[in-house]
Amino acid sequence: MAQNIEENLEPRVGDSREKASVASTPVSVDIDPEAERRLLKKLDWVLLPLFTAIYCCNFIDRTSIGNARVAGLEQDLGMHGYDLNIALVVFYIFYIASDIPSNLLLKHWGSTWLAFLVIGFGAVSIGAAFVHNLGGLMATRVFLGLTEGGTLSALVYIISRYYRRHELVLRIGIFFGVAPTIAGAFGGLLASGLLKVPDFGGVKTWRKIFLIEGLITTVFGLVLLLIVPEDPSKSRLLSVAQRQLALARIDADQVVKTHGRKEKTTLKLVLRSFNFITIACTICYVFINMSFQGLSLFMPSVIRTQGNYTTIEVQLRTVPPYVASAVWVCINAYISARIKSRSIPLFYNTVIMVVGYIISVTTRNSKARYASCFLVMMGATVAGPMIMTWGTDNAAPDTVRAVTTAAIPGFGAVGAILAVWTYAPTDAPDYRRGNLSNLAATSTVCVIVIVTALYIRWENRKRERGERNERLEGKTAEELEHLGCYHPEFRYQI
Repeated sequence: MAQNIEENLEPRVGDSREKASVASTPVSVDIDPEAERRLLKKLDWVLLPLFTAIYCCNFIDRTSIGNARVAGLEQDLGMHGYDLNIALVVFYIFYIASDIPSNLLLKHWGSTWLAFLVIGFGAVSIGAAFVHNLGGLMATRVFLGLTEGGTLSALVYIISRYYRRHELVLRIGIFFGVAPTIAGAFGGLLASGLLKVPDFGGVKTWRKIFLIEGLITTVFGLVLLLIVPEDPSKSRLLSVAQRQLALARIDADQVVKTHGRKEKTTLKLVLRSFNFITIACTICYVFINMSFQGLSLFMPSVIRTQGNYTTIEVQLRTVPPYVASAVWVCINAYISARIKSRSIPLFYNTVIMVVGYIISVTTRNSKARYASCFLVMMGATVAGPMIMTWGTDNAAPDTVRAVTTAAIPGFGAVGAILAVWTYAPTDAPDYRRGNLSNLAATSTVCVIVIVTALYIRWENRKRERGERNERLEGKTAEELEHLGCYHPEFRYQI
């Protein structure tokens, strides 16, 4: 029994396309709705908890330096002034450099590469527990950036090989949106708990945070070598019939059917990935990341300036904004899937962030500023996954999707570098410069989202009128396959 594809995702077949190549003509794919429902249920129960756990480990290990800072990292290592900021910048430089190459290696070698990344950043975190000077800390930040850089992009790329375009937003929203909130809350609780544990050997205070969190991640990475799911064409997670169904579902969303086959990676396809939508999403991600990373790295310090709190009280007060954000991102992922729009939830959540920063800038009341942390965190937690989904929805073929899913968070990490300096120590205790910078950044995102949505509507209408059909002329079957999102029959998700 054939399952209808939603109108905004359905490949349209035109005469010019039929003349261009028989190989590009879509075939009717019979998908049993009941079998598909069972497959989706199985994928959701396996992939989503697993990917959420992976990204939790990634986020905890990345941001644990914020909790370590509150616990005395700078004093013990003799750090002064901007030393910590420089260490954070070093991490993100190597994070950015590794993202796209890592995803192309994933495309070539398969999901085992993801397991090695997890083992890598877990081991580096363990090493950070034993550094005794700024140079040692810098070295660990270099290797942490190299190993963590490809993790998020790998998770999004793998999940896009299992789910159809209109299904991605709910799944990415859950693991990408919920994981940082769980990690933020759990990281604060774990850090406060570890600080109560008696010291053992030379591992004291903040060193316990790095060591225990790194051990958990490393063990988990070793387990991933055995359980991480491979590509649906050869996944041990699925039966033969389920593999065929999984590939048929992905084919149903493609203009040119590939039956799960990955095209050869070429420089032309890599460069083609950087189209208007990818660039717009990347810029938006830079500004959202600037806000979210700055808040998650420095929120413990911000809270400390708002009252006479102990270190443990500071850690615990970082938890509620993360918990509220976890609920909010699930609600918005569901709304986006129902209304079949990425731009609308992205826009109003960015507006929520704008309101949060306006509060932070216009008042010094500690309770009001703490409330603004909720608004900013909730808005950013939705905006990040929504931008990633928007870019991934509109990326094809496979190489373009691999590069796009890496480019957005990779180059988007520039926002984290900006965050390091917008919340500089000299700006304490009000952090007015940081809040003003993020107010301007989130306001800019609102404008970019509107412009991108209008562009997509304009481009889709041109394709519906046949004004892009000249792209099909004289093309071979392979060239038609490589057109991907540039194919006249491809419709962008607004």
